[in-house]
Amino acid sequence: MSTAILRLKDAKIYQKDHLVLSKVNFELQSGDFIYLIGKTGSGKSSLLKTLYGDLLLQEGIGEVVGYDLNSLKEKDIPFLRRGIGVVFQDFQLLSDRSVKDNLLFVLKATGWTDKVKVDARISEVLEQVSMQHKDYKMPHELSGGEQQRIAIARALLNEPDLIIADEPTGNLDPETSREIMQVLKGIQQKGKAIFMATHDYSIINDFPSQMIRCTEGTVIPVDRLTV
Repeated sequence: MSTAILRLKDAKIYQKDHLVLSKVNFELQSGDFIYLIGKTGSGKSSLLKTLYGDLLLQEGIGEVVGYDLNSLKEKDIPFLRRGIGVVFQDFQLLSDRSVKDNLLFVLKATGWTDKVKVDARISEVLEQVSMQHKDYKMPHELSGGEQQRIAIARALLNEPDLIIADEPTGNLDPETSREIMQVLKGIQQKGKAIFMATHDYSIINDFPSQMIRCTEGTVIPVDRLTV
């Protein structure tokens, strides 16, 4: 039986005092893959930031990985983010340290102390994204696709129930984008929920799944693509 990982009901998304989206209603269950589409400036980024606690949910109901977004306190945000893996368009790897040390930084910051368990977890996530032989490399020594694989591995470290991917193929060529999508679909098949913002309609055609669109100040489900 599927479990609701993310739920918004009659939510209003604000950027400071500016109302960006209203009447936002949708759910993700464990194992769901939902695309978030919409034009630049339509509210996609504000919606994603609300889900991982960067913006407060001021009105409506919002639940993400067991946290109530309405009553979220500052001290709760790190714990919320441990239940969510976020993958960004620009990778956001630390340029001054190796792949392994990028992952080690996250584990230490989230309370991991046992060196054996830390090393084992880093090996596990690198293997999941087929990067187990690149742990000594520096980010600048990796291709864009390899850097995004490391970013996905980083998002998986704390075994989140939800992966939020914000234009994860936006800086990649078509062939590499397909490889990254295959990685994400593999993660979905293991029961993780994935919510992915994208402008890349060729990706959606090649890897079809549920879609919702930010348009005219709200979010609506869509059955087929219209540019």
